[in-house]
Amino acid sequence: MSKLTNLFSEKPWMAYGLFFLTVIIVFLAGLFLSSVIERRAESAYTFQTVKPIPEYEPRNEVWGENYPREYETYMKTLHGDFASAHGGSKMIDYLEKYPELVVLWAGYAFSKDYSQGRGHANAVKDIRNTLRTGDNDVSPMYATCWTCKSTDVPRLMRTMGVGEFYKGKWKDLGSEVVNPIGCQDCHDPKTMNLRITRPALIEALERRGTDISKLSRQEMRSLVCAQCHVEYYFKKEDAYLVFPWDKGFSADEMEAYFDEIEFSDWTHSLSRAPMIKAQHPDYELFMTGVHAARNVACADCHMPYKSEGGVKFTDHHIQSPLNNVANSCQVCHREETSRLVKDVYERQDRIEELRRIAEKALAAAHIEAKTAWDNGATEAQMKKALTLIRHAQWRWDWVAAANGLGFHSPVEAMRVLGTSIAKAEEARRELGIILVKLNVPYPVPMPDISTKEKAQTYIGLDMDKFKKGKEEFLKTTVVQWDEDAKKRQGTLKEY
Repeated sequence: MSKLTNLFSEKPWMAYGLFFLTVIIVFLAGLFLSSVIERRAESAYTFQTVKPIPEYEPRNEVWGENYPREYETYMKTLHGDFASAHGGSKMIDYLEKYPELVVLWAGYAFSKDYSQGRGHANAVKDIRNTLRTGDNDVSPMYATCWTCKSTDVPRLMRTMGVGEFYKGKWKDLGSEVVNPIGCQDCHDPKTMNLRITRPALIEALERRGTDISKLSRQEMRSLVCAQCHVEYYFKKEDAYLVFPWDKGFSADEMEAYFDEIEFSDWTHSLSRAPMIKAQHPDYELFMTGVHAARNVACADCHMPYKSEGGVKFTDHHIQSPLNNVANSCQVCHREETSRLVKDVYERQDRIEELRRIAEKALAAAHIEAKTAWDNGATEAQMKKALTLIRHAQWRWDWVAAANGLGFHSPVEAMRVLGTSIAKAEEARRELGIILVKLNVPYPVPMPDISTKEKAQTYIGLDMDKFKKGKEEFLKTTVVQWDEDAKKRQGTLKEY
């Protein structure tokens, strides 16, 4: 001991070195021990359940008894309190913001009502409230429209059969579909493993030669989202739900698919063009972008991991990453928050600029086509122009209908919008030639469609009638649905 003391006296730097080395070793040992304790806590938390969850349990609050952190964060999707420059969770009336859309969808229910999609917990409420689903007297929608709105859907598909579920009326299943999007849609209740519960995705993957039993967990962290955040259509004969992926995920490939089977969602009431309505091809657009190429999953950005009380879990407050930059973007990107948000907005601003050019050109094309028909144009004369309108609007909608205003793949979004504008202007040139041949003065005077109300009046919608019908529907039919549902399942949480 005295030798060591003498050594430290002669060489004090060695004492300091030994002291700091000891501190470092103790610190690292503490980190290791903390990590072990945290991992054990995670393991115990992940696999310990309070009580078994039935196979087709649709009530999210029942799952929440076992997984309170996930449920607590999921419930935050109810709150529409975040708005980015181009989206978020706040209710936005897109027809008010972009009145040309009323003309683009003339003859289709979207011309009545189209708003920003809100958080998952609002899914059932919002589909009940929209004017698109009708009222007590008019029921235009198939039950297929419920497919992505509720955890009740897997149970109904199993008991009714998938085909029978699809071809029923939307209104007929109102008392059965009452619990919004949630746990059951993506998780196996026994293992909590991610699973696909919607047949349309399984069928689409199988047609593409994908063995779903060999999908990785990282792939599943996107595919559970792709059950709903995709482009789809209903077969005319039985409203069977299909994803048009057979030729590929791009706008061009899906356009070729629809043309080959001669599919249209509706015939435009002004231009008479056979139209395709894009739904929300988020997964398809994402698949053309750099994040998909780098094996980033939807959940990495929209459901990042979160730590609380030594437990690491997935944040089920599914939302815009711009409202959670630190946990979403900055896991990979080291720039400051303000810089990252600025980068997103710069890309979205450019995409919106192109989008608005396309919308105005398409609205003019529909109105010019109507003028041509009104002045005696023939089907042979109009065929090329109508095909160009169909393709131009499909390409515009493929970008416009997707969430994120193109940010999932900005380069592809701008390319597709560029082709939309080119085709819309080519359609207008064709129509200009037809109008000149018909001795119609050109350019055609445009009606005042500067507001939603003016545009809806122009295309002949009786909005007062639709609103009154929906108000009565919510006071009567929907109230009865909830009463019946509560009797059936014992409890009914009000979202």
